[in-house]
Amino acid sequence: MTTKATGPLAGLCVVELAHVMAGPVGGLLLADMGAEVIKVEKFPGGDDTRRTTPPEINGESASFMILNRNKRGIAVDLKTPQGVAVVRRLLARADIVIENYRPGTMEKLGLGYQELRAANPGLIYCKITGFGATGPYANRAGYDLISQGMSGLMGLTGEGPGRPPVKIGVPVGDVTAGILAATGVLAAYIDRLRSGQGQYVDTSLLEASLAHTYWPAALALATGISAGPMGSAHPVAAPYQAFPTRDGWINIGAISQANWERAAAVLGRADLPQDARFSSNGDRLRNRDALVAEMSAALAERGTDDWVARFEQAGVPAGPVKTMGQVLEDPQVMARGMLIEVDHPVAGSVTALGCPIKFSRGDGVTRRGAPLYGQDTEQVLAELGYAADEIAALAACRAVYAPPLAVPA
Repeated sequence: MTTKATGPLAGLCVVELAHVMAGPVGGLLLADMGAEVIKVEKFPGGDDTRRTTPPEINGESASFMILNRNKRGIAVDLKTPQGVAVVRRLLARADIVIENYRPGTMEKLGLGYQELRAANPGLIYCKITGFGATGPYANRAGYDLISQGMSGLMGLTGEGPGRPPVKIGVPVGDVTAGILAATGVLAAYIDRLRSGQGQYVDTSLLEASLAHTYWPAALALATGISAGPMGSAHPVAAPYQAFPTRDGWINIGAISQANWERAAAVLGRADLPQDARFSSNGDRLRNRDALVAEMSAALAERGTDDWVARFEQAGVPAGPVKTMGQVLEDPQVMARGMLIEVDHPVAGSVTALGCPIKFSRGDGVTRRGAPLYGQDTEQVLAELGYAADEIAALAACRAVYAPPLAVPA
């Protein structure tokens, strides 16, 4: 069930019954760390991100490819009993399954955790939903946008009071739910090494979004005050935000008293810490508008790169506000292996984001690009013990898609 890998999870078999983003992010992290991940896509159609275009590279969805490298792909029609039987046989041999179907879907198919654990007591079953497997919202459908609003994130994001709510510019709920799923199944795997038993792991987009609210939650729990949008500023520290420069923007994080005094010196305004309005953090918070005006006037005299170099020399945390294109050319990003080349059978050599976790030995490697639709169906079924004529019969009755044995609708 596995191919040779060098990552720390080499030899672990993961079945990804997941689509779009949250589940595939979890599968991607496990695959990058060496696990053998088999992605099960619906037939017909496949993962919806195959049609999330543009952008495309040689007709292939860039969105699909960036989330699904290092995985083998099979296509199965779970509306047929033969297709369900294929997945059941696959899960009987798996270590981990990650799924993000709507609540109740897997149970209706006879593929819920209680049914699967009877055949595979060591199975670790991870379910990702919009709101969690329990509670009054358990059966609601959820998307990242919905979770950002209901978690309080959109109430904290934006330019200020009275302005429309703003979502964070990336699907933070989806991505974080995938990270939590990977974390949860690995914790359950460690427990299995001790106990020999698998277990059910459950996380959601709501909880993944809520996990980002530690500071504002602390404020609300301690004082009863709900923080509102403050642009790039911080509710309990100043200066800690973005400021305009002569040619762009710079983030300055001078929240300790020592760093505040160093920052003022770099700005040529060593007098500011002596000003009663700005002498302590509490003073700076109460007079934030005046502080921003004073600092912005000084920062307007030079360009962003010049200021970053000056703050760095003084030991003050600071950095430019970059576009995505600038980030992808950043030497630190490249030095950390966060840009990699992945070979795809149709798109060719594709640049993608690398694995954000590094290991001193057994580091994960990119073994394959994202699978074409149904690319590995025949091979995986053969590994499950299906004979060639049985695989052909499954393809003929459209329980699976196994090119070139069958042609999708």
